[in-house]
Amino acid sequence: MSNGLGTRAVRGSLWLGVVNLVSKSSQMLVTLVLAALLSEGELGVVALAVSLVNLGQVVQSIGVYDVISRTEQDPRRMAGTVLTMSVGAGVLLAAILALAADPISTALGAPGAAGLVRLAALSLPFSAAGGVQMGLLHRDLDFRRRMLPDGGGAVLGAVVTVVLALSGAGPTSLVVGLLCTAVAQPVFGTLVGAGIRPRWHRGAAREAVRWIAVVGPAAVVAALLVNLDYLAIGHVLGTDAVGVYSLAYRLAWVPYIMVAVVLGAVAFPVFTRMVRAGRSGELPAVLGKFTRAALVVTGGLYVSLAVLSDRVVVLGERWAPAAGPLVLLSGYGLGVCLLQIWYQAVKATGHVRLYLALETTHLTVLVLSLVLLTRFGVEAVAAAQLAAAWVLVPVTWWALARLTVAPALKELAGVAVKVLAAAAAGAVPAVALDRAGVFGATGSLPGALAEVAVLVLGYAGATLLAQRGALGELKTLRQQEELGADR
Repeated sequence: MSNGLGTRAVRGSLWLGVVNLVSKSSQMLVTLVLAALLSEGELGVVALAVSLVNLGQVVQSIGVYDVISRTEQDPRRMAGTVLTMSVGAGVLLAAILALAADPISTALGAPGAAGLVRLAALSLPFSAAGGVQMGLLHRDLDFRRRMLPDGGGAVLGAVVTVVLALSGAGPTSLVVGLLCTAVAQPVFGTLVGAGIRPRWHRGAAREAVRWIAVVGPAAVVAALLVNLDYLAIGHVLGTDAVGVYSLAYRLAWVPYIMVAVVLGAVAFPVFTRMVRAGRSGELPAVLGKFTRAALVVTGGLYVSLAVLSDRVVVLGERWAPAAGPLVLLSGYGLGVCLLQIWYQAVKATGHVRLYLALETTHLTVLVLSLVLLTRFGVEAVAAAQLAAAWVLVPVTWWALARLTVAPALKELAGVAVKVLAAAAAGAVPAVALDRAGVFGATGSLPGALAEVAVLVLGYAGATLLAQRGALGELKTLRQQEELGADR
């Protein structure tokens, strides 16, 4: 990776990391507040409604935002055409969800969710417009301007949700907050200069449709991968079980959203620029760096979540059954973080049909596992997600190797050993002190915070020692950026 592109990638990662820290911290606050105020069944109803709308968001985008990053046409002309397509699809899907909310909610074992589904469906056209704006900013690696639309919208939605929840609005509070976030994002995006006018250009539309033909189905499959478990649990086990599982899943999803999605959003435009510049031979090394960053950061976070899983009762004893699934979903999260980074390389090299095949294989494994295991409870569902993700990890590496862009196995093994050693440096003393009773009862908030401190200090200290070379590279890139090397 050239110095200029490298510094822009580092700068973009840092800015997007800050944006995600703001937006996802807001979402985490919402999760904790709702877990403290709602029952398992109420949280389950909300989770099912949001899952349906999440699927709608993916269908309306149909994977087309990526085409803005990779097109060689005028990017704003492409973005305007995509805006017309995506917002139109959002309006249609909102109408379909509103009309079909009753039978769908009943089929999922949550007839009380119909009203929430209708309300949440109103967000779809607005999230479509915001998504196109983000696609254009991603192309330019201009993540700084995402702060107001992404971070500001999330904070606004979180404040609305918390205020309504505290006032007794119940499950409706989250859906109203979701709608506020969706409306605010394109409005704030326009304020920071990312506004896009709807337009229609035949050439841009044809290119988008060709991309949609393969990436669209893959995007739908990806959405099913992260929402199908909720739907299966609701249908088989009921809304209380969905509530317990959703709390564990939301907690395990945080490192993925805050780290892997950030790195993936930066990686895709970086990879596509390298391919367009005829520098595909450098991809294995660059992909290795992104992979190392994902493993180092999320490895520590997932170890901490697994060790602290029994502390979930800080939110109330009723959430104790979420501890087991949280341990399993922590392992699942680490696997999908790897896949998120690796899939960007597959797409950037133009092998979108291979990407679809990998995602479809993942979904097939998951569906078979859910059919066999859902009736055994939420831990079995978490185990199904864990197994399906890690089946795909070696398969995806093999696919990358066939494309001659896979990170070296020796390098991956070295990173894994260092991550495991750092994890042990944090987890072993934390577990030992916990068993000695130093942190008190599992429901103790001060005890949980003290255990977090031990985990973070142990892992971070060991990582700083083990990753000196990587830190040196980042320091060099930062110095080059300050010297204007990217001009």
